[in-house]
Parts: sequence; C-alpha cells; structure tokens
Amino acid sequence: MGFKPGVGVKFWAFDFSASFAYDYGMNKQSPDMYDRLNLLQQYRHIAIVGISDDQYRPSHFVAIYLQAEGYDIILVNPNYAGQKLLGKRVYASLTEAKEAGEQIEIVDVFRKAEDIPPIAEEAIKVGAQVVWLQLGIRNDDVGKKITEAGLTFVQDRCIKMEHARFFGGLHTVGLNTGVVLSKKL
Repeated sequence: MGFKPGVGVKFWAFDFSASFAYDYGMNKQSPDMYDRLNLLQQYRHIAIVGISDDQYRPSHFVAIYLQAEGYDIILVNPNYAGQKLLGKRVYASLTEAKEAGEQIEIVDVFRKAEDIPPIAEEAIKVGAQVVWLQLGIRNDDVGKKITEAGLTFVQDRCIKMEHARFFGGLHTVGLNTGVVLSKKL
C-alpha cells in the first residue's frame, strides 16, 4: 500500500498570526498580543518564581534572557534562598523579596498548575501588577481570582518567547544570532 497524496492524510497549514495563536474561547482571561506587548514595555521588574540553578532549565534560560534585555529580575525559590544566581540574591518567597526592598511588577511562574494558588495570593499581597504563567501552565480558577483582584493574568505563554517575538530576538535556538542563512545549522 503506497502513499497517495491527499488520500487519508490531513495537511496542516500553520498560521502564526495572533488570531490563530490566541484562543479566545479557551483563554478569555488572558490579554491579547497588543496588551502583552504593552506589559513588556511598561513593567521592568520581573520576579521569576521557580528559578533553577540548572542552566538548561527553562526558568534559568528565561532569567538570563530577561536580564540581558535590561529587566530587573527577582529570583524566587525556597530551595536556593540566600544563595546567588546570575549575580542576584535568591529569595524564599515573594514576600521576602518585597520586604528586602525589591520592586515586583510581574510575577513569572515556573511551577505546576496546582502550586499556583498560594503564589497568586502572595502576588496580590506584594502589590504585583501581573501574574504570568509560563508556557504549558494553565489555571483558570487562579486567573479568575487574579483578575477579580485587579491584576492582569497571562497563562500558557512564555515571557521570553513573547518578548523575542515583539522585539526581534526570536530564533530556533532561542537567541538572535545575527546570522542570516538559507540553511538551518
């Protein structure tokens, strides 16, 4: 039995426009792409909850990227509290960071969906403006609570990828290499 084009095979055309990538039906609480762009332009102090010291973990890579882009990163992970990562002190909690004088505008969360509620409550208490759940993390109940408290809620979006998309740093390896090739390396 050989391959017959168009028979029993669905061909997908990928549309990377905002209307396709943003599912209005499932993600009503999340801001649209223009709002996300505005958030990244307006706020410069980002707490990264769940930072890892493993340079290959997404939280570590996102922290490096945001720091390189001029954002003030506030690192939060009780497992590394008191240590330094990327030249910054790691705090046990958002409250500890706030009490130490850190300004927290966006709380970028790298934790499982079921771990989000206490982090969201703490984000409200410390006066954050945005709670941002990373790619693959969704919690609609928390989203409702966050928006009712007057904060902006973003879920299932990578803050690094969003920034790179808006500001020209997106590349297949996650960095803007500045090299233009017709062939993938």
